[in-house]
Amino acid sequence: MFELLHKDNNSSARLGRISTAHGLIETPCFMPVGTQGTVKTLSPAELKDTGADIILSNAYHLFLRPGMEVIRKAGGLHKFMSWDLPILTDSGGYQIFSLALLRKINDEGVEFQSHIDGLRHFLRPEDVVEIENELGSDIVMPLDECVHYPASKDHAQVAMKRTVYWAKRSKKIWNKERGRLLFGIVQGSTYEDLRKECAGELVELDFDGYAIGGVSVGEPSNLVYNTIAQVAAILPADKPRYVMGVGLPEDILEAVERGADMFDCVVPTRYGRNGTAFTSEGKIVIRNAPYTEDFSPLDKECSCYTCNNFSKAYLRHLFNTDEILGLRLLCLHNVHFYLDLMKKTRAAIKNNRFVEFKKEFLGNYNVERN
Repeated sequence: MFELLHKDNNSSARLGRISTAHGLIETPCFMPVGTQGTVKTLSPAELKDTGADIILSNAYHLFLRPGMEVIRKAGGLHKFMSWDLPILTDSGGYQIFSLALLRKINDEGVEFQSHIDGLRHFLRPEDVVEIENELGSDIVMPLDECVHYPASKDHAQVAMKRTVYWAKRSKKIWNKERGRLLFGIVQGSTYEDLRKECAGELVELDFDGYAIGGVSVGEPSNLVYNTIAQVAAILPADKPRYVMGVGLPEDILEAVERGADMFDCVVPTRYGRNGTAFTSEGKIVIRNAPYTEDFSPLDKECSCYTCNNFSKAYLRHLFNTDEILGLRLLCLHNVHFYLDLMKKTRAAIKNNRFVEFKKEFLGNYNVERN
């Protein structure tokens, strides 16, 4: 469960701890994304070395491949992927709505055609909870309906009410004795009254934590920040608050300041695989010509394996010769950068200086640098 350890004196930033069957999670935290049971290019040992104490996987993708029978025979997802720390699984609702073919949605559930082999499937919210239980997830996200931005209010309202209905059905079959946590997901697009209604109904159901969904689907930053602030303010203080799919370092700090505790995004590894590194001075594209004879590390402030051993010139060489090591080293650095940022964020909150820390970080971090 969640323990609120401290609140920053000058903002809504919070320091907390989540207890799970596979260990403790210090918050605010960033969860590296291992959609298909792997954080791309990185081994579990490397993830632990970067400081990861939880990762995220996706029930939709794992349900399709390798399939539940394989994972069941392996003894669950933790054993299958050799990861003995906490795992949060996303229900795959967003993927069903964005990837699946010929989907049909009604109050009973979702019928969809797999984007992999074209086979048709039908999943009820109860089915999704059972799938995540079979995976052995420590934190389970129920099936929800996420709408893209912009969405009409009528469309957003239908999706929000369906999300609440599915949440009630998911909670009804939930077995707390399994020692796992079930979160509710607040939807409602950018409409404050819909968000408030959704949050209120979910809080009455007393979930173990609450996620703010649908805030990384194309909205401008100011709307994302406003939505996070509005929803966080009405969620219970004694439960963790998870902002789904956010994101960039500057967005994470803005969300922390507004009271959010948990984050995930594919950005660190996706950017790394495409040759972009996050540094204390901003993003750099390692393929670029200025780094041809630059023998300094990616980030002089970083203590990761990549920065301790390799230069920008060498990393540029790896990318320009299509060597796989380049992808791995940049992904390793980026994940370390994100997790180190969260570690420093927690220290700043503990010392009641989060606002100063954020100002210092963003003052050095050039968002536009490339």
